[in-house]
Amino acid sequence: MSIMIPAWVNGDLTPVDKLEAHQRGLRHKAVSVFVIEGDKILMQRRAMGKYHTPGLWANTCCTHPDWEEAPLACAQRRLEEELGITGLTPEHRHHLEYRADVGGGLTEHEVVDVFVAEATADMPLDPNPDEVMEVAWIRHRDLLDQIDQSPERFTPWLKIYMSDYAAHIFGTDMLSAVRA
Repeated sequence: MSIMIPAWVNGDLTPVDKLEAHQRGLRHKAVSVFVIEGDKILMQRRAMGKYHTPGLWANTCCTHPDWEEAPLACAQRRLEEELGITGLTPEHRHHLEYRADVGGGLTEHEVVDVFVAEATADMPLDPNPDEVMEVAWIRHRDLLDQIDQSPERFTPWLKIYMSDYAAHIFGTDMLSAVRA
């Protein structure tokens, strides 16, 4: 069974098979979520069975909305499906677009609604092993240092988010604390 995602084909938003969208490098809709607690971010390491970027560290969760699914509903759905997280109300922080080679002849060309949700580090998690192989709370400053030291361990989109959009996603308060 194929998964159909909203992608632009010849300028029209159309349901397209997810793998085909990545093979063709089609511009498509996406949602990313960062769950934070103070200056810590809940990170996930992608399961080895993922068809692109397996075993790499990414933000809390990211996905493609179903056809006609609202971004907030998509964010909440994927928090539950990937990590067993319920009861959070993600806040929309930014709308961005990026294009990145994700290996294996696949390209992510995403138009992303980015959300942030505040939680506690002891929040119950139940990672779906088909999606997530590991989770960790990482301080923002430590994450930046790890990306600088070992960029190959992180997904292309996470590196783009952290280098180009951090102020929009996390706000200046968190970034000021990181620089202090």
